[in-house]
Amino acid sequence: MSLFDHLQDLWRRLAGAGVQEPPACFFTPDEVGRLYRTGAPESSGIDDQTWKDLLLGDYEARLAEGVSIFGRQALHRRLRAGMEDAGCAVQRERLQALMDDLAALEALRQDLRVLRHADAEVAGLLFEPTPVRVPMWARWLWVLPLALLLALAATITQPLGWIAPLAVLAPLMALQIHYHRRIEAWSGSLKAINALLASATALGGKDGPLREAFAGLAAPARRLHLRLGRSLLLRRIPGGRQYADWFGAANLGHYFKTARMVDAERALLRACYLACAELEADLALARHLLASPRWCWAGRGGPRKMVLEEGVHPLMHQPAALSVQLEGRGAFVSGQNASGKSTFLRMVGLNLVAARAFGFCYAARACLPALPVRASMQNEDSLLGGESLYMAELRRARELLEASRDAPGICLIDEVFRGTNHLESVSAAAAVLEQLAGRELVLVSSHNLVLASLLREHLDAFTIGSEQGRPALKEGVLRNPNGIALLATQGFGPEIEEKAAQVARWLSGHLGQAAVQPSMSATPA
Repeated sequence: MSLFDHLQDLWRRLAGAGVQEPPACFFTPDEVGRLYRTGAPESSGIDDQTWKDLLLGDYEARLAEGVSIFGRQALHRRLRAGMEDAGCAVQRERLQALMDDLAALEALRQDLRVLRHADAEVAGLLFEPTPVRVPMWARWLWVLPLALLLALAATITQPLGWIAPLAVLAPLMALQIHYHRRIEAWSGSLKAINALLASATALGGKDGPLREAFAGLAAPARRLHLRLGRSLLLRRIPGGRQYADWFGAANLGHYFKTARMVDAERALLRACYLACAELEADLALARHLLASPRWCWAGRGGPRKMVLEEGVHPLMHQPAALSVQLEGRGAFVSGQNASGKSTFLRMVGLNLVAARAFGFCYAARACLPALPVRASMQNEDSLLGGESLYMAELRRARELLEASRDAPGICLIDEVFRGTNHLESVSAAAAVLEQLAGRELVLVSSHNLVLASLLREHLDAFTIGSEQGRPALKEGVLRNPNGIALLATQGFGPEIEEKAAQVARWLSGHLGQAAVQPSMSATPA
């Protein structure tokens, strides 16, 4: 059998695996984020708390349904880092071309299906600077199986010759035990690398734009794929691989040999990785848009201009569409309990992130700034960390202020400073929000309605109400809070309800004057 025939046989074996339904492989968030972290993320990327507050992990999982670890890592990097205007425009052209040719989209998805058999991530291996360490003695590994053969021959001629095989088997067994976990992990990495090489080889034979993109990768990828394989002879002998591993350290030799190959061919493997991962990410986004009932291409506006018409949250089953338009000033959002203030902020935040990363958002029309998005919505106390709720809120507020100095963006804050008394909560919130709003676009929701008047020079006031039975964002501040009214719906009884109403009337008489207080810039120092 010629070398080409061997190669064709290997290719058929690997491509044949794609006929079966790929398994659902689990990857931790740390593994999914490995590619993003290897690129030394800039300060303009999405931070961990914003990722959690805006439920971006759930959104990413929705985008990545039926996608391999390679495509998921590419999607994660785009979501976290965003894209420049030029890159976003090119991405839009690619996505539109895929959506216009459904047959080509499905064919490409089938060509990349083999990637979903990879059950190990290799971004760290390929993009981090530290290669697999190969010890100096690895080049003399062949001496052990040769010594074992000589020792076995000695058992025939020497009365105590059986001692020699034991002396040779001892280091062989010790090496197997010591390197067992590394070899197992490396086998998973090689499986993933071979999937990449197989996909790059297949796509290099395609006509159209992909042929040009993968043409320079296909031939070297095919050669490297063949070199990384185990011996064909061992495959044909029943149990040959196991005997060769235990008595000849063949698996250890293969581990060291392929580790050197991967390190030497890192540039090729990186190119194959990025080409396949980015293509699979594009396919996932195109399929997602085709299945989405409401979306639009997002225009890019100035740093303090935001237009979002009939925006929805893609993770909600039956979302209510809300519109918001800001020009130069941020927004203070009020509303009754359970009116959807937090959902509104998450909807705006997710659309901002999607527009910056992918060029589209979930609305009828949108013109959004391509700026870093930062959120503070789910601050919690920590028993193990010894941090109270208020201290957690202060820490996050300090992080937002520091980030706004380095890279101004868009800040989304829900119920600022809940962890302290009302007077100090309002005072601290007014001071922090005034400084934030002077640096970047701020959207904040709060039940402390007095903040609307204190911050009126920086934030326009909106309230979430109802219009023709549907939620709507209107100008102004909430006039009819329902916190006490909800006591009746939860069965607290008339005595508690009346007492709460009395206290509310008394407090309104004492604190209501805050609504006519001067603006923050005019308050005494």
